[in-house]
Amino acid sequence: MASHRRPKQPSRARVTVLTTAAAAAVVMSSQAANAAPSEKPTKDEVKAKVDKLYEQAEQATEKYNGAKEKQEKLQKEISTIQDNVAKGQQELNELRDGLGSMASAQYRSGGIDPSVQLFLSADPDDYLDKASTLDQLSTQQVDSLKKIQEKQRELAQQRSEASEKLKDLSATRTELGKKKQEVQGKLASAQKLLNSLTAAEKAQLAQEESRATRASERDALNVNVPAGSGRAAAAFAAAQSKLGTPYVYGATGPSSFDCSGLTSWAYAQAGVGIPRTSEAQTGAGTKIYSVSQLKVGDLVFFFNDLHHVGLYAGNGQIIHAPRTGTVVRYESMNTIGGPFMFGVRV
Repeated sequence: MASHRRPKQPSRARVTVLTTAAAAAVVMSSQAANAAPSEKPTKDEVKAKVDKLYEQAEQATEKYNGAKEKQEKLQKEISTIQDNVAKGQQELNELRDGLGSMASAQYRSGGIDPSVQLFLSADPDDYLDKASTLDQLSTQQVDSLKKIQEKQRELAQQRSEASEKLKDLSATRTELGKKKQEVQGKLASAQKLLNSLTAAEKAQLAQEESRATRASERDALNVNVPAGSGRAAAAFAAAQSKLGTPYVYGATGPSSFDCSGLTSWAYAQAGVGIPRTSEAQTGAGTKIYSVSQLKVGDLVFFFNDLHHVGLYAGNGQIIHAPRTGTVVRYESMNTIGGPFMFGVRV
């Protein structure tokens, strides 16, 4: 006879878990159905993000410029030291040859004095330390041996200095590579954001940029501010001649510029050498903290870390190379995006 077993009832705990899971699934499904699709950032939001990325890229660019300048300086210093070492080694060889000639003469006249054999050894320093033997040498021989000592010490010091500078150069090259990657990364991120805009939105941004440039140019034409020195006026004229030239990070002209590249190039055309980077250019002259005291051609610096520089154009305007995607242009100091810190009269 078949047995009829009563079906096993699920435990109360299991029922509770299943009920809770089902309820959660219903809630999540409802939320998903009612959730609004992710909103595409507006043109203005994209522009704000892009401007911030460009600012960060310019900060990295000035650090890149500093590392590049240091690399070039180290390479020149190392080359000079290596040339000096080569010349010093030749002088040392000539001194040793002269000492050898004296020894040969002594040999022909009846044999080499034991003291001469000592100073012809590989370690003349050790010989000179033996002061008791100096009276066995002629004055000429003593002078020659001392010159050899001095030249050996000099060469050892120069080789040590070159070695340290080579280490510094290697570290600088590593830093340069990192800063270059940082700049390129910021620019790539900005370009990706710009690519997300529609053609119409891109056209609107271009029109806004163009209107701002034209407005600044109109204001700059009404300048009635005394020019600076002849050098400042010449530098300003040089910068004016490059209006419309594209911004390229790390560029120093004449076909493209970054901000400090433009100012250093402009002053070079006036026959004045100023440092390469914006931060270093702050030490190129007298600081001026009041906008009302600025003259045409003065350097003007922006942002707390001084990563942007231009040339004062009068009437609250500057000529500068703003950022990637722009050209050398006039612009109001109020629209730079960072605070005016001070000017410098070169």
